[in-house]
Formats: sequence, structure tokens, C-alpha cells
Amino acid sequence: MSHTEIAARPSVMDRIGSALAGIRDWLDERGKGAWIAAMILAFVACWPVGLALLAYLIWSKRMFSRCHRNDNHGFRRHGFAAPTGNSAFDAYREETLKRLEDEHREFLDFLKKLREAKDKAEFDQFIEGRGEPRQPQN
Repeated sequence: MSHTEIAARPSVMDRIGSALAGIRDWLDERGKGAWIAAMILAFVACWPVGLALLAYLIWSKRMFSRCHRNDNHGFRRHGFAAPTGNSAFDAYREETLKRLEDEHREFLDFLKKLREAKDKAEFDQFIEGRGEPRQPQN
């Protein structure tokens, strides 16, 4: 085997990670009940695995959230975008949802800038409190 053939072959950890991602996606498609059933079966089979699965459910917020699929469709992921048959209402709803998503994105950007400004002010206060001269910024 050449060096390139070895490098192209996925490692055991890659294959395990891929398999676990497939299982996760399969359970996500079936909802919270499937996750709970999997956790119970894991506790019955081997309690440390069940405990690890419970920790994962809590850590990933799958246990307490309504939707945990990896899509970026905002409000649409909750089933609000299914066509009603009334084209005027569907167009109005799409426009309103798009506006709300844009406002949400703008608000998140605003919060990020606010946090950055607060962090900078706190850092400047810390530097001034130490009595060291501040380096000029570019």
C-alpha cells in the first residue's frame, strides 16, 4: 500500500464518529421519545452508557428543547411554513417571517457588538487600574 492509499482511508475513530452521527440524526428525526427510549435501553444494557447518553441529552439541550435539528430556517423549522392553500396569506406569512428573521439576526449582531464594547471597557479599566501605560492601537 502506498502512503496516499493509507491517508485516504478513514480511521476507526472517523468511522465511529460517522456512525454515531448517523444514529444521532436518525433519533432526531423520530423526536424526543426516541431519545428517551434509547436512554432507557442504554441504562438496561449498561448503566454507564445510559448515564453518558443522559449527560449528552442534557448537554446538547435535546432533552429540553422543542427542535434540535441542524437546520438554519428560523421559524420555518417549527412547522409554521407549511402552505395553507391561501396564496395571499402564505405570501404575507413568508414576508413576515423573513422580516422577523432579519430583525432577529440584526438583534443578535447588536448584542454581540454590545458584549464586545463591554469587554473592551472592562479590559481598559483593568489596564488603567494596573497603572501600566496602554499600548497605542492601530
